Amino acid sequence: MTKSELILRLAELNPHLYQRDVERIVTTIFEEVIEALARGDRVELRGFGAFSVKERDPRVGRNPRTGEAVKVERKRTPFFKTGKQLRERLNAAES
Repeated sequence: MTKSELILRLAELNPHLYQRDVERIVTTIFEEVIEALARGDRVELRGFGAFSVKERDPRVGRNPRTGEAVKVERKRTPFFKTGKQLRERLNAAES
């Protein structure tokens, strides 16, 4: 599902709201999650999961084409851990 599909679906489920308002709500939520992660905070949505930031240490990598050693700088990457309710629903679908 893309962001625009999410907005359309939420607008369909909430006909009392204008689509532009739904779009503003979704955009604001995403921006707040991004800002929190940029500050190094953890964002938890109960039942869905938690977003956090992992620090990756600097290392020496390899250029896959040439095999040459390449210095990879320290970096921060987003990490998502699923919540119990989401995990249970996904695994119940397989049964």
